[in-house]
Amino acid sequence: MTKVTDINGITGEQVVRDMNADELAQLELDKVAAKEVAKAQADKATARQAVLDRLGITADEAALLLG
Repeated sequence: MTKVTDINGITGEQVVRDMNADELAQLELDKVAAKEVAKAQADKATARQAVLDRLGITADEAALLLG
């Protein structure tokens, strides 16, 4: 089971405990969302590279033109 560390900012007391059901559910949702974001970023990078390839320029050259 995944562990959580709760730290009291005033006393510095640390408590290590197992995640509860709500926290585990949120962890799974966060993992799915992170995978979706990573896929979207990869798709965007692929599409951008395809445009650059069609134009016959590099990313650095595109930055110079657009910047």
